[in-house]
Amino acid sequence: MAKFNYIAVDSSGKEVRGSIEAPSQAQAVAKIRDKQLFPTAIGEAGGGGGSSAAKGASKAAASGGRKASKNIEIKLPKFLRPKVKTKDLTTLTRQLATLVDAGLPLLRGLRVLQRQSENATLKEALGGMAESVEGGNTFSESLTAYPKIFDNLYVNMVKAGEAGGVLEVVLNRLAEFAEKADKIKNKVKGAMVYPIVVLVAAVGITAFLLVAVIPKFQGIFKDLLNGKPLPAITQFVIDASQFVMQNGLQVVIGIAAFVVIMKVILKTKAGKYTMDVIKLKAPVIGTLVSRTAIARLTRTLGTLMSSGVPVLQSLQIVRDTAGNAVIAKAMQSVHDAVKEGETMTAPLAASKVFPPMVISMVEVGEETGALPDMLTRIANTYEDEVDNAVAGLTSAIEPMMIIILAVVVGTIVIAMFMPMIQIIGSLGGA
Repeated sequence: MAKFNYIAVDSSGKEVRGSIEAPSQAQAVAKIRDKQLFPTAIGEAGGGGGSSAAKGASKAAASGGRKASKNIEIKLPKFLRPKVKTKDLTTLTRQLATLVDAGLPLLRGLRVLQRQSENATLKEALGGMAESVEGGNTFSESLTAYPKIFDNLYVNMVKAGEAGGVLEVVLNRLAEFAEKADKIKNKVKGAMVYPIVVLVAAVGITAFLLVAVIPKFQGIFKDLLNGKPLPAITQFVIDASQFVMQNGLQVVIGIAAFVVIMKVILKTKAGKYTMDVIKLKAPVIGTLVSRTAIARLTRTLGTLMSSGVPVLQSLQIVRDTAGNAVIAKAMQSVHDAVKEGETMTAPLAASKVFPPMVISMVEVGEETGALPDMLTRIANTYEDEVDNAVAGLTSAIEPMMIIILAVVVGTIVIAMFMPMIQIIGSLGGA
């Protein structure tokens, strides 16, 4: 069993040196952490007693410092740096909550997480926040320097946690919120993967048949039918093939131009609002979009209010993070009503966006003084409904897309075989 010298910090941030026996360095680190210590340097002892152990630890720390000083840090341009994924941010938030809950000072916790982080963007942000906190700023003020990583929801909840002295509780709530929001997002994305793949396959197969196969059949029909008219469906397919071959580039340019124009329109306020109205009222997708938006909104509002963020400020944050212009407008009406001393129920009902069940539960929550808990229950209910809607939509889309693909390819095949039947019949009659 090997002996390791280490330097660590305790929960108060005080440096501790010592030695420990373990089969490997990883198990040595685990044993040190079991003592409620956070190792900063560890190295295998050359042998011997207490004084050599201290020397070994110092040597490990010094060598680590020398290695760090020799490393050349190359900073990539901002557009080339890796983005911070929701999973990485959630893990960071949970780790920071654990460190703060264990009594480790916030500054020390940020430094520990900075050393452990593998994401260059997050590592740089943690370093900047640590310097900001060390300079006398609060943690929430430090977060505002990185708006692309920490949004208004994150910053305001941390601010509420600092004011109430429950930062670790708020950080855990943030992590739970991010996990549940990411879960819904991934399920909706997953439901769209299959139809997109089938649609791309259908377009590719159709284009190949129109460009490479049908022109060859056209020459065969011209030679064997001696000018006889083709069946209507065959003529339609051949005309489509000629159109694609003669105007293929124009079609591609037209599609690209349409996509660009739509993106420009959707960036305008009126265009975005119109598209969001269409999304909510679409026959099949509308229900899923509506339930997803309501689950996100109620989860966000409930999390903010339960963390101590003032109601008006919570409503502003929810409005800005709604993700749908129609719902954002409804939340602005709710904010204005609450600011005038009214309840949320009337403007929610007037918006005609929220189902009666949501309005009734919000009303009960306001009357009983348990609105945050009621909002969380609404979110749980609608998240379950989103799961069911996604499962139902996926099971309905799969056969529908297969039928569409079969109809497209089958129509082309039948169109090509009908003249062949005529040719065989004429040869038999002769």
